[in-house]
Amino acid sequence: MSTSAVNIARLVYLLICQAAGVAIALSTKDTPIEMSMTTGLIIGLAVGFVFIGIERLMEGFTLRGFSTATFGLGVGLFCAWLLTRVEISNLLELAFRDRVQSTEDGEILVSSLRLALDVTLFASLGFLGTVLALRSNRDDFAFIIPYVRFRQDASSGQPIVLDAETVMDGRILGLLNSGFVTGRLIVTDFVLEEIQTLANESGNGLRQRAQRGLDHLEKMQASPDIQISIHETKSTPEAQSLHARLIDTAKFFGARLLTLDESLTKIAKLQGLSVLNLNELDQALRPAIAVGERIRVALVRTGKEEHQGVGYMPDGTMIVVNQAAREIGNSVDVVVVTTLQTASGTLIFAEMKGA
Repeated sequence: MSTSAVNIARLVYLLICQAAGVAIALSTKDTPIEMSMTTGLIIGLAVGFVFIGIERLMEGFTLRGFSTATFGLGVGLFCAWLLTRVEISNLLELAFRDRVQSTEDGEILVSSLRLALDVTLFASLGFLGTVLALRSNRDDFAFIIPYVRFRQDASSGQPIVLDAETVMDGRILGLLNSGFVTGRLIVTDFVLEEIQTLANESGNGLRQRAQRGLDHLEKMQASPDIQISIHETKSTPEAQSLHARLIDTAKFFGARLLTLDESLTKIAKLQGLSVLNLNELDQALRPAIAVGERIRVALVRTGKEEHQGVGYMPDGTMIVVNQAAREIGNSVDVVVVTTLQTASGTLIFAEMKGA
């Protein structure tokens, strides 16, 4: 809701409180507690400002938070109700048996103590349940109500745990915005710490990539179409490697793992995890170029040999065209004569069409 709409709602509420104060003042006319209209207006304004102040304190409290707090409150009150089922009144009567038998004040004392104890139990356990629920995330509720996780998986897909390399990769935002990968994203606190360390202490190249990763996280959190949460794993042993901690986190949430690391991919698959590797996806989306295929490519520079022209496919694959140096700066039709698979990708050699 916009700020102007909220201010209008507050103004209307203040007017209603003033009207209610005036109505109460008029209703007390010719009575022992008669009050003036001015007093009614002041009381109405005071009540309105008190509740507006409470509303301002709850500015970051959403409807989801309210439902979570209600659930926690219900659990706390239920626990308090179970405790009150114990024969507390009998214990109190035993403790004050002499006074109960000798005077009626003892019965009043036992009743007062019983009421005070009940109120304390309900208030304290209700408070504790509410606070614990607000501090928890939705996955914690799966331990109590497994249906919560099943419903989440059916509606939004299996959760995905991201490693640091994936967060810093320049392709991740485009992949998420495309809608091909669905599910709530989970970034652990140790992954976030790793990115922050790289952003503060590494060389220029790594620092720029780490800063880009932090920018990616900020954009993910701001996007209404991407669900992302930072998961705290302070109880995880520090002696474990980052790979082991990522795998344990994915197992804990029953999530998939999104990574660029080949060794992590193999280890996670050996342990039965579902792994998404961005490099494998990139290789699968690259067009299969066959020998003899005709391609139109824009030549942008010379190759290692003076007669060669070099161009690039839309996916970044380099094409070396023989006898094409004079065509640099133009788009030409070429015929593929051979392909070479290297560690960095596929390299294509071609000839000018009609050569």
